Amino acid sequence: MKQETIERIRRFSDERDWDQFHSPANLAKSIVIEAAELLECFQWDNENYDLDHIKEELADVIVYCQNMLDKLGLDVDEIVNMKMSQNESKYPVDKAKGKADKYNRL
Repeated sequence: MKQETIERIRRFSDERDWDQFHSPANLAKSIVIEAAELLECFQWDNENYDLDHIKEELADVIVYCQNMLDKLGLDVDEIVNMKMSQNESKYPVDKAKGKADKYNRL
């Protein structure tokens, strides 16, 4: 995410004094709630969906994730790369390519 976007998210919360409500637990709940709203976009039809509504819900998830990163002092690149290294070990290309099996079933 661009730094100017991150700063905009931070400014939005700061101007409204919302950091007081942004405990890690509250942010985790908000991420799940917004992810459920994103999933709801596909509830009855996997192919005919409202892309604008999806973008709104996905943005909500991303904003809450950025708030969580800030609250916990985490770097998005660091934690994503850590997780990708774990995933690459769990799902080696030669075993996982073209398969949707969980790593313990490859």
